[in-house]
Amino acid sequence: MVVKERGRPLRVLKDLTSDPGFTGQFSVSPDGRRVAWIRARGDLGEPGRLLVQSGRRARVVARDAAAGFPCATPVWSPDSRRVAYLPLGTGGVGRRVTAVPADGGGPARRLGTTRGVCHLAWAAGGRRLAGYTGDTAGVFLLDAATGRARRVPGIPLANHVGGLSPDGRRVVVRELRPSAPGGDGAWPTAFTPSIVDTRTGRRIPVTADGEVLGAAYLPDERLVVRVRGNPGNTLVLRAPDGRETGRLAEPPQSARMGLLTVVP
Repeated sequence: MVVKERGRPLRVLKDLTSDPGFTGQFSVSPDGRRVAWIRARGDLGEPGRLLVQSGRRARVVARDAAAGFPCATPVWSPDSRRVAYLPLGTGGVGRRVTAVPADGGGPARRLGTTRGVCHLAWAAGGRRLAGYTGDTAGVFLLDAATGRARRVPGIPLANHVGGLSPDGRRVVVRELRPSAPGGDGAWPTAFTPSIVDTRTGRRIPVTADGEVLGAAYLPDERLVVRVRGNPGNTLVLRAPDGRETGRLAEPPQSARMGLLTVVP
Protein backbone atom coordinates (compact mmCIF):
# COMPACT_ATOMS: atom_id res chain seq x y z
CA MET A 1 0.00 0.00 0.00
CA VAL A 2 0.95 3.66 -0.20
CA VAL A 3 0.30 6.14 2.60
CA LYS A 4 -0.10 9.78 1.63
CA GLU A 5 0.87 12.44 4.12
CA ARG A 6 -2.40 14.23 3.53
CA GLY A 7 -4.73 11.35 4.00
CA ARG A 8 -6.09 8.03 2.92
CA PRO A 9 -4.26 5.01 1.55
CA LEU A 10 -4.15 4.41 -2.18
CA ARG A 11 -4.91 0.78 -3.01
CA VAL A 12 -3.37 -0.22 -6.32
CA LEU A 13 -2.66 -3.94 -6.05
CA LYS A 14 -6.16 -5.39 -5.92
CA ASP A 15 -6.51 -5.87 -9.68
CA LEU A 16 -2.90 -7.02 -10.20
CA THR A 17 -3.11 -10.09 -8.00
CA SER A 18 -6.05 -11.42 -10.00
CA ASP A 19 -3.94 -11.53 -13.18
CA PRO A 20 -2.67 -15.12 -13.77
CA GLY A 21 0.64 -13.69 -15.04
CA PHE A 22 1.29 -11.55 -11.96
CA THR A 23 4.70 -12.46 -10.50
CA GLY A 24 4.79 -10.39 -7.31
CA GLN A 25 7.26 -7.95 -8.94
CA PHE A 26 5.84 -4.45 -8.56
CA SER A 27 6.50 -0.93 -7.30
CA VAL A 28 4.58 2.31 -6.87
CA SER A 29 5.63 5.63 -8.40
CA PRO A 30 6.96 8.30 -6.00
CA ASP A 31 3.97 10.52 -6.77
CA GLY A 32 1.63 7.68 -5.76
CA ARG A 33 -0.31 7.71 -9.04
CA ARG A 34 0.90 4.61 -10.89
CA VAL A 35 2.23 1.12 -10.34
CA ALA A 36 4.80 -0.75 -12.43
CA TRP A 37 4.59 -4.53 -12.49
CA ILE A 38 5.81 -7.54 -14.40
CA ARG A 39 3.66 -10.16 -16.10
CA ALA A 40 5.07 -13.60 -16.87
CA ARG A 41 4.26 -15.16 -20.23
CA GLY A 42 5.49 -18.73 -19.67
CA ASP A 43 8.49 -20.45 -18.09
CA LEU A 44 11.26 -18.64 -16.21
CA GLY A 45 13.38 -18.74 -19.34
CA GLU A 46 10.93 -16.60 -21.29
CA PRO A 47 10.92 -12.78 -21.17
CA GLY A 48 8.10 -11.11 -19.29
CA ARG A 49 6.28 -7.85 -19.90
CA LEU A 50 6.85 -4.71 -17.85
CA LEU A 51 3.58 -2.80 -17.49
CA VAL A 52 2.67 0.57 -16.04
CA GLN A 53 -0.82 0.80 -14.62
CA SER A 54 -2.87 3.86 -13.73
CA GLY A 55 -6.26 3.00 -12.29
CA ARG A 56 -7.55 0.03 -14.29
CA ARG A 57 -5.60 0.77 -17.48
CA ALA A 58 -2.19 -0.81 -18.10
CA ARG A 59 0.40 -0.20 -20.82
CA VAL A 60 3.29 -2.48 -21.81
CA VAL A 61 6.53 -0.46 -21.70
CA ALA A 62 9.11 -3.27 -22.10
CA ARG A 63 8.99 -6.84 -23.39
CA ASP A 64 12.27 -8.35 -22.16
CA ALA A 65 11.88 -8.30 -18.37
CA ALA A 66 13.10 -11.08 -16.09
CA ALA A 67 9.82 -12.52 -14.82
CA GLY A 68 9.03 -14.95 -12.03
CA PHE A 69 11.84 -13.77 -9.76
CA PRO A 70 10.08 -11.98 -6.82
CA CYS A 71 13.16 -10.04 -5.74
CA ALA A 72 13.68 -8.51 -9.21
CA THR A 73 11.24 -5.66 -8.65
CA PRO A 74 11.09 -2.68 -11.00
CA VAL A 75 11.85 0.74 -9.52
CA TRP A 76 10.67 4.24 -10.44
CA SER A 77 12.84 7.26 -11.09
CA PRO A 78 12.44 10.05 -8.51
CA ASP A 79 10.39 12.17 -10.94
CA SER A 80 8.01 9.26 -11.70
CA ARG A 81 8.83 9.49 -15.43
CA ARG A 82 10.91 6.33 -15.91
CA VAL A 83 10.94 2.76 -14.68
CA ALA A 84 14.11 0.72 -14.23
CA TYR A 85 14.03 -3.07 -14.44
CA LEU A 86 16.18 -6.16 -15.00
CA PRO A 87 16.11 -7.57 -18.53
CA LEU A 88 16.17 -11.34 -18.81
CA GLY A 89 19.74 -12.62 -18.83
CA THR A 90 21.37 -15.97 -19.48
CA GLY A 91 19.99 -18.34 -16.88
CA GLY A 92 17.51 -15.88 -15.41
CA VAL A 93 17.96 -12.41 -13.91
CA GLY A 94 20.74 -10.44 -15.57
CA ARG A 95 22.90 -7.78 -13.98
CA ARG A 96 22.12 -4.99 -16.44
CA VAL A 97 19.75 -2.32 -15.15
CA THR A 98 17.69 -0.66 -17.90
CA ALA A 99 15.30 2.30 -17.65
CA VAL A 100 12.37 3.01 -19.97
CA PRO A 101 9.92 5.93 -20.16
CA ALA A 102 6.83 5.20 -18.10
CA ASP A 103 4.55 6.40 -20.90
CA GLY A 104 5.95 3.83 -23.31
CA GLY A 105 7.50 6.40 -25.64
CA GLY A 106 11.18 6.92 -26.29
CA PRO A 107 14.19 4.60 -26.17
CA ALA A 108 15.43 2.48 -23.30
CA ARG A 109 18.57 3.58 -21.48
CA ARG A 110 21.13 1.32 -19.84
CA LEU A 111 21.92 2.61 -16.34
CA GLY A 112 24.72 0.17 -15.58
CA THR A 113 25.62 -3.28 -14.36
CA THR A 114 25.43 -4.44 -10.76
CA ARG A 115 25.25 -7.55 -8.62
CA GLY A 116 22.67 -5.78 -6.43
CA VAL A 117 19.63 -6.42 -8.60
CA CYS A 118 17.05 -7.22 -5.90
CA HIS A 119 14.55 -4.74 -4.42
CA LEU A 120 16.19 -1.82 -6.16
CA ALA A 121 15.83 1.62 -4.55
CA TRP A 122 16.44 4.81 -6.57
CA ALA A 123 17.74 7.79 -4.61
CA ALA A 124 15.75 11.01 -4.86
CA GLY A 125 18.89 12.75 -6.13
CA GLY A 126 18.51 10.65 -9.30
CA ARG A 127 22.06 9.36 -9.62
CA ARG A 128 22.32 6.27 -7.43
CA LEU A 129 20.44 3.00 -7.02
CA ALA A 130 20.91 0.28 -4.41
CA GLY A 131 19.90 -3.36 -4.30
CA TYR A 132 20.86 -6.60 -2.61
CA THR A 133 22.25 -9.63 -4.40
CA GLY A 134 20.03 -12.55 -5.34
CA ASP A 135 22.02 -14.82 -3.04
CA THR A 136 21.66 -12.24 -0.18
CA ALA A 137 25.47 -11.77 -0.09
CA GLY A 138 25.50 -8.03 0.45
CA VAL A 139 24.23 -4.75 -1.00
CA PHE A 140 25.60 -2.88 -4.03
CA LEU A 141 25.37 0.79 -4.98
CA LEU A 142 25.04 1.61 -8.69
CA ASP A 143 26.09 5.01 -10.06
CA ALA A 144 23.83 5.72 -13.04
CA ALA A 145 26.16 8.48 -14.25
CA THR A 146 29.14 6.14 -14.66
CA GLY A 147 27.33 2.81 -15.01
CA ARG A 148 29.56 1.31 -12.32
CA ALA A 149 28.63 -0.40 -9.08
CA ARG A 150 30.44 -1.07 -5.83
CA ARG A 151 29.67 -3.10 -2.76
CA VAL A 152 28.46 -1.28 0.35
CA PRO A 153 30.88 -2.10 3.17
CA GLY A 154 29.73 -3.63 6.43
CA ILE A 155 26.71 -5.59 5.15
CA PRO A 156 27.64 -9.29 4.90
CA LEU A 157 24.07 -10.53 4.38
CA ALA A 158 20.78 -8.82 3.51
CA ASN A 159 17.49 -9.68 1.83
CA HIS A 160 15.76 -6.32 1.47
CA VAL A 161 16.61 -2.73 0.57
CA GLY A 162 13.95 -0.41 1.98
CA GLY A 163 15.26 2.92 0.74
CA LEU A 164 18.16 5.18 -0.10
CA SER A 165 18.84 8.73 1.07
CA PRO A 166 18.63 11.41 -1.67
CA ASP A 167 22.43 11.67 -1.93
CA GLY A 168 22.91 7.90 -1.84
CA ARG A 169 24.97 8.18 1.33
CA ARG A 170 22.67 6.08 3.57
CA VAL A 171 20.78 2.90 2.75
CA VAL A 172 17.95 1.20 4.63
CA VAL A 173 18.39 -2.57 4.66
CA ARG A 174 17.12 -5.71 6.30
CA GLU A 175 20.25 -7.48 7.50
CA LEU A 176 20.48 -11.23 8.05
CA ARG A 177 22.35 -13.34 10.53
CA PRO A 178 24.36 -16.24 9.06
CA SER A 179 21.83 -18.74 10.41
CA ALA A 180 18.75 -16.85 9.15
CA PRO A 181 16.84 -18.04 6.05
CA GLY A 182 17.20 -15.87 2.98
CA GLY A 183 13.52 -16.12 2.05
CA ASP A 184 11.97 -16.20 -1.40
CA GLY A 185 12.70 -12.60 -2.36
CA ALA A 186 9.19 -11.28 -1.78
CA TRP A 187 8.73 -7.76 -0.39
CA PRO A 188 8.39 -8.02 3.42
CA THR A 189 5.30 -6.64 5.11
CA ALA A 190 7.51 -5.63 8.05
CA PHE A 191 11.22 -5.76 8.88
CA THR A 192 13.74 -4.49 11.41
CA PRO A 193 15.70 -1.83 9.51
CA SER A 194 19.39 -1.04 9.67
CA ILE A 195 20.66 2.24 8.25
CA VAL A 196 24.19 1.99 6.89
CA ASP A 197 26.58 4.63 5.58
CA THR A 198 27.31 3.48 2.02
CA ARG A 199 30.90 4.77 2.13
CA THR A 200 32.08 3.64 5.55
CA GLY A 201 29.67 0.88 6.60
CA ARG A 202 28.92 2.76 9.82
CA ARG A 203 25.52 2.11 11.38
CA ILE A 204 23.17 5.05 12.01
CA PRO A 205 20.80 4.37 14.94
CA VAL A 206 17.08 4.03 14.20
CA THR A 207 15.31 5.56 17.18
CA ALA A 208 11.64 5.12 18.02
CA ASP A 209 9.48 4.60 21.09
CA GLY A 210 8.18 1.18 20.12
CA GLU A 211 8.70 -1.78 17.80
CA VAL A 212 10.11 -0.58 14.47
CA LEU A 213 8.54 -2.24 11.40
CA GLY A 214 10.44 -0.49 8.63
CA ALA A 215 11.95 2.78 7.44
CA ALA A 216 12.28 4.84 4.25
CA TYR A 217 13.63 8.20 3.09
CA LEU A 218 11.66 11.17 1.78
CA PRO A 219 13.04 13.42 -1.02
CA ASP A 220 13.78 16.17 1.55
CA GLU A 221 16.14 13.79 3.45
CA ARG A 222 13.73 13.12 6.29
CA LEU A 223 13.57 9.55 7.50
CA VAL A 224 10.20 7.84 7.93
CA VAL A 225 10.20 5.24 10.72
CA ARG A 226 7.25 2.88 10.87
CA VAL A 227 6.29 1.92 14.45
CA ARG A 228 3.83 -0.76 15.49
CA GLY A 229 0.64 0.52 17.09
CA ASN A 230 -2.81 -0.59 18.15
CA PRO A 231 -5.12 -0.47 16.30
CA GLY A 232 -2.99 1.25 13.65
CA ASN A 233 0.72 1.83 13.11
CA THR A 234 2.44 5.23 13.24
CA LEU A 235 4.89 6.84 10.83
CA VAL A 236 7.44 8.95 12.70
CA LEU A 237 9.22 11.61 10.63
CA ARG A 238 12.80 12.50 11.59
CA ALA A 239 15.12 15.21 10.26
CA PRO A 240 18.70 14.28 9.25
CA ASP A 241 19.91 15.35 12.71
CA GLY A 242 17.49 12.90 14.36
CA ARG A 243 14.87 15.43 15.49
CA GLU A 244 11.26 14.30 15.26
CA THR A 245 9.37 16.61 12.89
CA GLY A 246 5.95 14.97 12.86
CA ARG A 247 3.82 11.85 13.05
CA LEU A 248 1.31 10.28 10.70
CA ALA A 249 -1.30 7.76 11.75
CA GLU A 250 -1.85 4.81 9.44
CA PRO A 251 -5.40 3.55 8.95
CA PRO A 252 -6.00 0.51 11.20
CA GLN A 253 -6.79 -1.69 8.18
CA SER A 254 -3.25 -1.23 6.88
CA ALA A 255 -1.56 -2.58 10.02
CA ARG A 256 -0.47 -5.84 8.40
CA MET A 257 0.23 -4.48 4.92
CA GLY A 258 3.64 -3.66 3.53
CA LEU A 259 4.72 -0.03 3.21
CA LEU A 260 5.97 0.62 -0.32
CA THR A 261 6.42 4.38 -0.31
CA VAL A 262 5.30 7.54 1.42
CA VAL A 263 4.04 10.34 -0.81
CA PRO A 264 4.94 13.89 0.37
